[in-house]
Amino acid sequence: MRLTKMMVLLILMAFAATPAVAKIKVVGKGDKMNFDASQIPSDLKGAYEIMKVKCIQCHTMERTVIAIQTGIAPVTGQPFDKQATKAYGIKMLRKPKSNMSRDEVKQVVNLMNYLIDESAKP
Repeated sequence: MRLTKMMVLLILMAFAATPAVAKIKVVGKGDKMNFDASQIPSDLKGAYEIMKVKCIQCHTMERTVIAIQTGIAPVTGQPFDKQATKAYGIKMLRKPKSNMSRDEVKQVVNLMNYLIDESAKP
């Protein structure tokens, strides 16, 4: 059976109209960019609050959002994946300005890993 151009067009339009799985939404632009708090699951809200307060002491949330959305750390150009979140967590523990406890770092790393997984969804 041969498909006509019209049938192919209708099939393509049907796929285009199919809703995609929503990723974590982002609000704001530039240095005001942040994850939409309403999209964060309740069990990770505490980690999100820690991240909002502690991470912005040294950089904007825009850097974290971009790293999670693209999978590339904006400053170094290195991959930003679950292995990188663990490495960044260890690095933050060693920075006196971060003022983060082991538990806080663990919570934020878990949140970033969740966000990475969500960002990878189609």
